[in-house]
Amino acid sequence: MKQVGNCWTAAGRGYPLVPGTMLKTLLLTLLCGWASCHESQHMTPEEKSVIRDQVVEMFDHAYGSYMKYAYPADELMPLSCRGRVRGLEPNRGDIDDSLGKFSLTLIDTLDTLVVLNKLDEFEEGVRKTLKDVRLDNDVVVSVFETNIRVLGGLLGAHVMADMLRQRGDRMQWYQDELLHMAKELGHRLLPAFNTTSGLPYPRVNLKHGVVSPLSRTGTESDTCTACAGTMILEFAALSRLSGETVFEEHARKALDVLWEKRQRGSDLVGTVINIHSGDWVRRDSGVGAGIDSYYEYLMKAYILLGDSVFLERFNIHYSAIMKYISQPPLLLNVHMHNPTVSVRSWMDSLLAFFPGLQVLRGDLKPAIETHEMLYQVTKQHKFLPEAFTTEFRVHWGQHPLRPEFAESTYYLYKATGDPYYLRVGQSIVEKLNAYARVPCGFAAVQDVRTGTHEDRMDSFFLAEMFKYLYLLFSEKSQLPFDIDDYIFTTEAHLLPVSLSTTVAPCRANATDAPPVVHEEDPFTYSCPSVQTLFPNNPSFAKTIRDGYKYLTGVGRPFNSIPVREIELPLHDDGMEPVEFLKSMGISLTPMNEAALGEARGLKEHKGVYRVKLVAQLSQAVEEEEVVPHIVQLISPPFLGRTVLTAGPAKFGMDLTKQEHGVKGSIMKASPYTACGPIENADQLRGHIALALRGDCMFAGKARRLQEAGATGVIFIDHRDGSNIEDSPLFQMVGDGDSTADLTLPLVFLFSREGALLTTALEEHHNVDVLLLPKERQLGHDKPEKPLGVNIKFRLAGEGEAAEGPTLEFVLEKGEMLLEEEEEEEEEEQGEEEQPLEEEGQLVGDAESQRNCEKASGADDEDTALCDSPAGSEQP
Repeated sequence: MKQVGNCWTAAGRGYPLVPGTMLKTLLLTLLCGWASCHESQHMTPEEKSVIRDQVVEMFDHAYGSYMKYAYPADELMPLSCRGRVRGLEPNRGDIDDSLGKFSLTLIDTLDTLVVLNKLDEFEEGVRKTLKDVRLDNDVVVSVFETNIRVLGGLLGAHVMADMLRQRGDRMQWYQDELLHMAKELGHRLLPAFNTTSGLPYPRVNLKHGVVSPLSRTGTESDTCTACAGTMILEFAALSRLSGETVFEEHARKALDVLWEKRQRGSDLVGTVINIHSGDWVRRDSGVGAGIDSYYEYLMKAYILLGDSVFLERFNIHYSAIMKYISQPPLLLNVHMHNPTVSVRSWMDSLLAFFPGLQVLRGDLKPAIETHEMLYQVTKQHKFLPEAFTTEFRVHWGQHPLRPEFAESTYYLYKATGDPYYLRVGQSIVEKLNAYARVPCGFAAVQDVRTGTHEDRMDSFFLAEMFKYLYLLFSEKSQLPFDIDDYIFTTEAHLLPVSLSTTVAPCRANATDAPPVVHEEDPFTYSCPSVQTLFPNNPSFAKTIRDGYKYLTGVGRPFNSIPVREIELPLHDDGMEPVEFLKSMGISLTPMNEAALGEARGLKEHKGVYRVKLVAQLSQAVEEEEVVPHIVQLISPPFLGRTVLTAGPAKFGMDLTKQEHGVKGSIMKASPYTACGPIENADQLRGHIALALRGDCMFAGKARRLQEAGATGVIFIDHRDGSNIEDSPLFQMVGDGDSTADLTLPLVFLFSREGALLTTALEEHHNVDVLLLPKERQLGHDKPEKPLGVNIKFRLAGEGEAAEGPTLEFVLEKGEMLLEEEEEEEEEEQGEEEQPLEEEGQLVGDAESQRNCEKASGADDEDTALCDSPAGSEQP
């Protein structure tokens, strides 16, 4: 038992204990709701058994393919049916930092074999590890990935081997060899912590350490928050199991630094930090990539180690998350120093772990809300895209078989007992078999929109996915050990919670931060909690889920509920009324014809109303106009006749102040995204660079290209088919830091216009362009300001002749219908007449108010803070 805040909880689960009489009373009260839900979602033990067997068969296919085609390589390439050996395959950049020539997938999978009760295979896997795996390879690896996958894998396997040995029926030959390997690896990772701040280097050479002449690493200055803050579970467990305190001390020091560097006003942390100075490099704050497991490890470090300092820190961060980042069911990214500002319009799939962490926290309602949102996204796209917009469109289409959604599904089922989550798990199993299974394993999905595969099966697929799915469909009695005696690391490796009581901490670690007091919602955070009193009451979760059931519009059923209609008589202004309302922050859900038909039949019923809303629209006077720019092709054979409309940037050279624009020859950057070191700097120098949007921020791309000697940059949209006709222009913005150092001109082309430019470059090789504001394009005279004329009308008297110059207006037949009105009616209308200028506001330029971020898919990559679209002149 442990004490979480003022609640005594079962170790590793976080469920408050409640009096038996209160439990019985409320169970009777909620019995009816539970029964109805139970009947609709119920899964029989036989069904669960069939799915559990299916999970085992899938695991055998994946693990068997790795052992047959890839071992002793680090990973399986399931499309090629061979192993991925670092240095022999094309470099994939940071992804390859996980590979260290240490049979990564085998080590990462060992304790999964025990969970699935494959004890013979586990014993064989341990023998292979001890015989074949070496840890002194001359290879640079990620400290973070090696810690959670390899060190965590060795520790989890040691804990399982030791447990089986103590039972007396298996592993009697085992003499803690895996623990000795873990200790060796720990010492090989320690040089990464040799910094002035205590934050570790992001990479280390397993043989030569850091900053040695042979290490090929140590020049890095930045690391991500999760990279530095996700060491404590493995390092503390290693210290307590081996008796060497140095590992836990370094991990605690890194957490202390991150805590001290939090933004004191918001209690949030950024995404990237300088390991020497402790200054924040990227100040966007969320719960997804770059930060995710830092929060997870604060909570789990308390559970594993029993040190309340970690719980206090987590609680303070969690309050900030729920205040600024959580916008149920969304989890957005904000600026840590100005947390009311969202910095991008998309979410990444790694945040799918957070509902599971909220279950451990005991905060079920937002966990259910966010999980349901994620489930609706998987219904729409088959899998969670690597990133998706706040409107649930694909932002990055990859899906590398990540397990975080399955993890949260498992936690929610254990917390609620709601069989709905078994059905969610069943859908995961079915989609993996239908869309990811290949003859030699399971292949990552390159794009969820097309279903294309990538020759990749990461080790975490075996370490986590099958573990969570098997546990989801298993009863405790069917497992080879008591799962509640262990806590999962972020890689789902198993560490015993008994470490907090059997081994003393390495040193005292206190903080001056006061405990968090949650005054606004006392029932959620104090005993007894009405949200966690009844973990086997499915109706509680269903009530919350129902509000988000058709969030993405997928699967909307016939609606037989009485409908209150709203009519919106908007003028035809070239923009769909629903889209226009969205741009003003009004969300409408269209009703299907069946629902409308039933609603019409209910109009005469008592209590059903028809509401008519008339909106008078006018352009917001405070909007900043986006000045359209152009890319004009001026070299033969184009000679200025090809003109592409482009969007401007809020940073870099102001082209509106350049009388003749900027001229230059174009050349593609390599890499095309410009998100890494520029490989063709020699050829690029003196040219205007073409760079593809995506993967990193506009400002970062521009900075690299400027340093490479480019004289300008044309960014091209990475979204296929985007074009100037369908998407309003927007201004590119920076990354939150100063962009005063950027002095080159920058413009943005949508995909279709960009394709014209790249095709011209491929066909003619030497293409000169001119970048300038659209109003100054060559071959067009500057528009003259129209002469204003005031004209007054009056009715001439009968027989009155015109004096001086006259204007005659002729109405052609059919152009206008003139009707005589009754004299009394004319008088009434005269009293109600409005000035012509006010009527004109109804026909305002609605296009200029379109939601820039939605229509352009602003990612960013550059914080996704769009300005107003390119506006037209008012009538």
